[in-house]
Amino acid sequence: MDVTFKKKIEDLHKEVALKSADLEDNLEDFSVEIEPCTVMDKFITISSRCVRCNLCAQECPVDAIAESDSIKPAKILNNCVKCEICAQSCPVRCIRVVESRAHVNDQVEYELKDLKIPHRVIRCENIEVNPDKCISCGTCKKFCPTQAITVEDDQTALINQDLCVGCGACANVCEADAISLERFLGPVKETRRLDIDQKACVECQMCEESCPTGAIKLDDDEKIVLDKDKCILCEVCSTKCPVSALKLERLSHES
Repeated sequence: MDVTFKKKIEDLHKEVALKSADLEDNLEDFSVEIEPCTVMDKFITISSRCVRCNLCAQECPVDAIAESDSIKPAKILNNCVKCEICAQSCPVRCIRVVESRAHVNDQVEYELKDLKIPHRVIRCENIEVNPDKCISCGTCKKFCPTQAITVEDDQTALINQDLCVGCGACANVCEADAISLERFLGPVKETRRLDIDQKACVECQMCEESCPTGAIKLDDDEKIVLDKDKCILCEVCSTKCPVSALKLERLSHES
């Protein structure tokens, strides 16, 4: 769902002045000047619907997600590089990728847009409950997103494999380690493309130094070389490049 909201430019002036109070001895002499501009950003959030499967944390290539447990959901950490692999991997689509845009002129207008991220194939191959370990606590049933699990009093948990989607939430929250799962997880879908302008490159090596997976480097001829097998199409190199020689473009067939 897309959202747009506005605020008066005077309110933004007040906010900037208040945040600058610690830097200025005399706030009365402090004046705020904000030039017209447009600021874009993107953030990723995990909603309270998290089923505790930890697929997002397991698939994150830069360890930027704190794992969930039966008490707390998974959490995006500050070292997130916005590759969107977590959103593709979440079996219940509780990870949202939101694009934000702020226009500053006579007023401030904020736009929030939910990006439609395609989903990887996730399929249960086999799932079993060890009757010698199961303690019939019902925690697995609580977090199952498809209600595939039934637990009777003092009985081993039963899993309907026709309903199971292979998310692994039950196995993750099981305190007795009684559930074993085999699943098929399809490849990450390519929703973006990294365009490289070799002529614009100034050989500063910022891309090579900042790439979190070592996918990009400058060769002996000072040309940018991209290892597509390592590249996770995050936003690091394109945002670090001082001359826009690297541009990350979203493909038109995004679904």
